[in-house]
Amino acid sequence: MSTSYGQSLSSLDAGLRAMTLFTTHDVLTVTLVARELGCSRATSYRILNTLRNRDIVMLGPGGRGYYPGPALVELSRPRGLDQADRARLRPVIEEAVSLTAETVHVAALIGTQVLFFDGQEPDRAVRASLRPGYLRPAHAISAGKLLLSQFTDEQVRRLYPDERLGRVTPWTVISREQLMADIRTIREQGYATNQQQTEVGLGGVSIPLPGRSWRERVALCATIPIDRATPADLERVRQGLQHAARRLR
Repeated sequence: MSTSYGQSLSSLDAGLRAMTLFTTHDVLTVTLVARELGCSRATSYRILNTLRNRDIVMLGPGGRGYYPGPALVELSRPRGLDQADRARLRPVIEEAVSLTAETVHVAALIGTQVLFFDGQEPDRAVRASLRPGYLRPAHAISAGKLLLSQFTDEQVRRLYPDERLGRVTPWTVISREQLMADIRTIREQGYATNQQQTEVGLGGVSIPLPGRSWRERVALCATIPIDRATPADLERVRQGLQHAARRLR
């Protein structure tokens, strides 16, 4: 349910409502927008054409349907996923692996999911697997809680409107109240840990990497077999991650 915060521009509101339809539709049409917004086809066409003029939507093949345009794609994409930023993070990953002797990932928050988009494994027999492209629920993983902790409480509650959260393992946090408590602790200590909340047999530590804007919020994470995830081990790994992260300062 949306909340009203005083006066607004109806035309701007209509355009924004049309943009949010991409959360549930891959392609928009004049008919679809008219139906969802409760407006005429002529008004729907003007809304879509205005968005097209700003590269927020673009016409599909053969001029049929409207797809996310380059401006919308760029706005919605976290920084760190392109080649230039991945090259910038590569020395940090390599040093973190050297210092911790554990599998290291970098991760970004996309909605309520965490995407691991790069990483490296250590040269040791027993290790966590490297999983670039791996998506996991943010509330169940150290990187997700860390990145959520950089939002305000209100932003987090809007991402999680329901009190009950999905269970991934028997140790997963399954209430928003407990998630908020974990987030407050993470804000105070500046890092996050995880013990089998995402995958049985694995623990983890995550720290934030410095960025130039809110879109560059990424986490540096180490994934650790649970028999090496004692409090002392996690502290050692955290220190290694933080030392490696100094390369970006």
